[in-house]
Amino acid sequence: MTSTAAAPQASWRELFHGRNGLRSIALAGGVALHAVNIYIVTTILPTVIQEIGGLAYYAWNTTLFVVASIVGSAVSTRLIATMGPRQTYLLALAVFSLGAVGCALAPTMPVMLAARTVQGVSGGVLFALSYALIRVVFDSHLWPRAMALVSGMWGVATLGGPAIGGVFAQNGHWRLAFWVMLPAALLLALIVATQFRGKEAQDTATGRLPIASITLLVLSVLAISIASLSQSLAWNVGGIIIGLIIAALIARIDSRSCNKLLPSGAYSLSSQLGVIYAIMSLLVAGLTTEIFVPYFLQVIHGLTPLVAGYMTAAMAGGWTLASLYSATSDDTRAYRLIRISPVIVTVALTILAATIPISTWQNKEASIVVYCIALTCVGFGIGLSWPHLLTRVFAVAAAGEETLASASITTVQLYATALSAALAGVIVNGAGLANPGGVAGAQGAALALFASFSIASALAVLLSTRVKR
Repeated sequence: MTSTAAAPQASWRELFHGRNGLRSIALAGGVALHAVNIYIVTTILPTVIQEIGGLAYYAWNTTLFVVASIVGSAVSTRLIATMGPRQTYLLALAVFSLGAVGCALAPTMPVMLAARTVQGVSGGVLFALSYALIRVVFDSHLWPRAMALVSGMWGVATLGGPAIGGVFAQNGHWRLAFWVMLPAALLLALIVATQFRGKEAQDTATGRLPIASITLLVLSVLAISIASLSQSLAWNVGGIIIGLIIAALIARIDSRSCNKLLPSGAYSLSSQLGVIYAIMSLLVAGLTTEIFVPYFLQVIHGLTPLVAGYMTAAMAGGWTLASLYSATSDDTRAYRLIRISPVIVTVALTILAATIPISTWQNKEASIVVYCIALTCVGFGIGLSWPHLLTRVFAVAAAGEETLASASITTVQLYATALSAALAGVIVNGAGLANPGGVAGAQGAALALFASFSIASALAVLLSTRVKR
């Protein structure tokens, strides 16, 4: 496989010059479309429910979307092999647009959920394609910068999505939030149709889809997600155990299958690929604490939803800045950043565990500064190593499994997100978020959540010593 040793000779100018620029827009745009859609829906959902009902199914808008995204990510490898990157991308954009129209026209919540599932499948394909095609359309020395650009779109979406959704929701036109996605999808389709001709995946894996592994993966996520919605600790723990048992079964079945969900070595810490995937998952876990940050800031510290929301966005902003900064690193410096990255995340989460539960700050402005810095450092720590971890996935993939490894990045990230979110729900519920609730419950939950997840990033510190140069 092509070496990445030429990274110091790469430049951002080269990535955005000529046809590379249009291809960069297409790949970054696929992730942006998927991510902005997530944050727009999160923002407008309360308004949607006021009009069409379905409060009991509030959480399922996220649950079904994430599960469907995992399925889309998992099948993207086979779609690339059978249809080619260009046709797969165009199909994903068409299906995504169909889902957006369904959401815009939805008269009831069941219809909305069905359309969200369609969006989730196609969004998962777009997400996976954006990573998989980096290896296909760019020279290897541009991979770290391309990875940084694509992953940085989550930061852009976190800042832009709530603003777009908020404008439409506040003016009572939430359906327009889905319609405005169609011109963006059409623009991406035009770029892909004209700029990706002749670009084919470098390995031509054929065969059946890993249906058993995908099905078990969905069941695992559903078991954990459903459990996290319950107020009963027994149900929470039971769901987590079932989900982990299914996950272990996936590893056993998939590692022996001829039609794999993840590439060879993905389930073993004795392989470089397994170590890298483990570090990625543990770092993603730290970011999922953002789910509860707005609640903690509002209940414990009395901040407004707008202020709390944008303080939470500091995590994604830090990720974006660090990804763009670290992408210029050569291989030696990239190795150091992989070692430093989880240390920064661990320290930041520990600071949040020690400070967010405190409601008696004499200087409120000082507390906001501390929280903003710590939240930014969580994302910044992840972003320092993320482009280089993803590049190493390409480098250590077995011959003939390069496309599978590329697409599996999304599967691993989405699954880690779903699992971490479920575990976060169990932790905060057990720590008293709802009972006793109020300020005291939020304080106990904040301490337990950040302290627990700092352990996950500390494990990533240990694993980072096993990453080879």
